[in-house]
Amino acid sequence: MLQRFFRLEEQGTTVRTEVLAGFTTFLTMAYIVLVNPAILADSGMPAAGAAAATCVAAAIGSILMGLLVNSPIALAPGMGLNAYFTYAVVRGMGLPWETALGCVFLSGVALLILTFAGVRRMIVAAIPPSLYAAIAAGIGLFIAFIGLQGAGIVVADKATMVALGDLTAPSAALAAFGLAVTSVLLAWRVRAAILIGILATTALDWAVGQVDFRAVPYSVDALTSTAFRLDIPAALGLGGHGLTLALVEITFIFLFVDLFDNVGTLVGVTRRAGLMAPDGSIPRINRVLATDSVATIVGAVAGTSTVVNYIESASGVAAGGRTGLTAVVVGLLFLVALFVAPYTQAIPAAATAPALVLVGALMMAPLAQSDWTDPMVAIPGFLILIGIPLTFSISNGLALGVIAYAVLKLARGELRRGDWLVFLLAVVFVVRFVWIAGG
Repeated sequence: MLQRFFRLEEQGTTVRTEVLAGFTTFLTMAYIVLVNPAILADSGMPAAGAAAATCVAAAIGSILMGLLVNSPIALAPGMGLNAYFTYAVVRGMGLPWETALGCVFLSGVALLILTFAGVRRMIVAAIPPSLYAAIAAGIGLFIAFIGLQGAGIVVADKATMVALGDLTAPSAALAAFGLAVTSVLLAWRVRAAILIGILATTALDWAVGQVDFRAVPYSVDALTSTAFRLDIPAALGLGGHGLTLALVEITFIFLFVDLFDNVGTLVGVTRRAGLMAPDGSIPRINRVLATDSVATIVGAVAGTSTVVNYIESASGVAAGGRTGLTAVVVGLLFLVALFVAPYTQAIPAAATAPALVLVGALMMAPLAQSDWTDPMVAIPGFLILIGIPLTFSISNGLALGVIAYAVLKLARGELRRGDWLVFLLAVVFVVRFVWIAGG
């Protein structure tokens, strides 16, 4: 049944490979079960309820992606947007977290409308194929940077912004061990290399007593403390002071960042998995985009911030995941995590960091397919490549590349009717940068 439903043989994969890929993806993104509630709790939300909402949103989003799209991409509440939710919207603007959840819900509905109207598919299609390789590789550098930072191998520095960390520190040393083990296994082409590397490093962490494990179990009643608490009327300005510019701005930012972060992740992971069509398009694109919109709506109802496609899905793809069975396994594991969320910290950052670094390395392959001698490819592509990790944002890097591409097309007088959306996107990105600077 699984062979037929997910077309495993057609994609050159097996049930065993897909399950291992699902475990690998889950382990590299399981940190969200702990990190997201910790951030949302600063907004006044009950941490236990936020943890449950995180698991529910990730489970439903990932399972829908697997069953409806047959894609290995997993979903969960997005980092960055959760911080914006807590520190900019709730604490900065003084909005109740229930109203902020209402804004997240409205942004999800708007994304769903844009999907059915075909606008999101047009945006994906408008991105020049020559930039796809840079997007994929830029996300690879982003993933690797997150891994190196999480392991303490790369640290902040006032003089140079970043510097080499103390490699003799326990976390960095253990991550280096995991990096070596996983690299050797990958060199030997062991399919479960990344998963084995994570588990081996976790075992060593426990053996040397470096895991700081203080789980605080929560009751079943606490899991419902954020569910259905969103305040949509307040987000619409009903019954209060009316629809303010601040409410419009908040909803727009949730929508905008979700829109372009998901586009970048979708292109990068799909290309890495070899699932793009020969013409460079993404199969079943409307289903993919509709799924992340529905996941955001479900997440807001459950009690969490915007749900996005996860760049860590690339780790499962690197482990051989090619179908929706990978995403379904991830979703089922998040359902299990719903009841054992306090215990997921048993897998330390030093164990997952090597997986992120090596997945980043594997995502450099598409760069070989681009003509880097052509300035029309090299300049926008390079800005994307460095913009994503250095600004810590997929949408910022994509914006820099699209703006540069539009400017160069305009300067060379290569204006075509079919390029109108690229120029419109460039204008929107410029307005966004000005808005951010003015804010």
